[in-house]
Amino acid sequence: MKRALPLKAVAMASLLLLLGSCGFEQSQVTLKLAHTLDQQHSVHRAMEFMDKRLRELSGDTMKVDIYSGGQLGGERELIELLQIGTLAMTKVSASPMEGFVPEMKIFNIPYVFRDSEHYWKVLQSDIGRRLLEAGEVARLRGLGYYDAGSRSFYVNDRPIRTPDDLDGLKIRVQNSQTAIKMVNTLGGAATPVSWGELYTALQQGVVQGAENNPPSFYLSKHFEVSRYYTLDEHTYVPDMLLISTEVWDKLDSQQQAWLQQAVDESVEYQRKLWQESTRESLAAVKAAGVEVIRPDKQPFIDAVQPLHESYEGTEVGELLKQIASM
Repeated sequence: MKRALPLKAVAMASLLLLLGSCGFEQSQVTLKLAHTLDQQHSVHRAMEFMDKRLRELSGDTMKVDIYSGGQLGGERELIELLQIGTLAMTKVSASPMEGFVPEMKIFNIPYVFRDSEHYWKVLQSDIGRRLLEAGEVARLRGLGYYDAGSRSFYVNDRPIRTPDDLDGLKIRVQNSQTAIKMVNTLGGAATPVSWGELYTALQQGVVQGAENNPPSFYLSKHFEVSRYYTLDEHTYVPDMLLISTEVWDKLDSQQQAWLQQAVDESVEYQRKLWQESTRESLAAVKAAGVEVIRPDKQPFIDAVQPLHESYEGTEVGELLKQIASM
């Protein structure tokens, strides 16, 4: 039995229909893309680059209209709009994707990747491509990964130097059962809160902390209320660019090739922007008075070993072994 779409998603679908849906009736194919990020974010800038390249490659017969900042809903709602083909494309974190593709749990398990180099080696391997394709059963085709760096803890009023310092703290996580298990295993109290509500939740003490990458910590202005940032780098969770399979299948092979090339070029462009943004963000939050802590990671790695062991004998456990051997 199919689950009914939430009323907000239905409203967004109606709005998109009024906006012209995906534009296949026009001589110029217009792909509508929505996401939740700020327009200053490197991923949004990469999407603008993708639109420019798509216009150039297609001789201006294809373009991408971008709706930023959650104008058309949160990540879950945008995914659902893709599934019914009302919205063409979206960018989401791989975290909530585990609700649609169980193998995506791999990105929410802490300390799977040794470093950034290992992480990108996996994403560009057969494993990474297989995970992009795995969403097709849910009518979601992955086109590429954008760099979202590593996620680390930030807290309002105390430094986190060891897992013991997380004891009892309410830490915001994304809507991912694996992310919840991770924080709970480290001793915190995982609390799912939507991204748009997180600043207020931190400010009012609904949660005492959260975890994210440096550019998101800075651009969200969470550094204004969270004065300690611990670079424990527990997970590397990529952003994923998705297209509705219903929309993809309406494109001819040449249009698909143009779009994929534009996406691939935007991925490389965004990785360079991401490195710059990470350096600038850390410098900015330090200048604003945030204490940036570089802890010994080994106690954190040791603390989550039971979580790794819980996947032994499962498909995700086999994936862990494959990644570790790379």
